[in-house]
Amino acid sequence: MTPQLEEALRLLRLAERDRGAFEVLAAAGGDAHAAAGFHAQQAVEKALKALLCFRDIDFPRTHDLESLFSRLAGSGASPPYSASRLRPLMPYAVDFRYDDEVIHLLTEDAMRDVVTETLDFVAGELDPNRENRS
Repeated sequence: MTPQLEEALRLLRLAERDRGAFEVLAAAGGDAHAAAGFHAQQAVEKALKALLCFRDIDFPRTHDLESLFSRLAGSGASPPYSASRLRPLMPYAVDFRYDDEVIHLLTEDAMRDVVTETLDFVAGELDPNRENRS
C-alpha cells in the first residue's frame, strides 16, 4: 500500500466518523442543526482531502470545499456534482459554530445527500478493485 493510499484511507475513515456524528445530530433536530451541519461539512472536507491525497495533489489547510473541489479538476476524478453544490455547507465549518442564530442553508436531508454522494464517490475512487482507474 502506498503512503498516499494509506493516508487517503485514514482520512476517509475520519470522514465516516463525521458522517456518523452528523446522523446522530441530524436525528436530534432543533438546536443540533449547526452541529449536524458542522459534521456534514467535515465529512465532505475530509473525503475530498482523502481523494486529493490519493491523487498526490497538494492542498492547503482549509475548510473551503470549493477550493478543494477545484484542485481535483484535471485529475480525472471529480465528484458527480458541481463545486457550487458545496457552497451552502461551508458556513457550517466556522461561521455557524460561533453564532447563536444559525441560518438553515440546507436541510438535514440535503446535507445527507451531499455527504453520501461524496463519501460513496471517494470510497469508489479508493477501491483497489476498481477498474479503469484514471
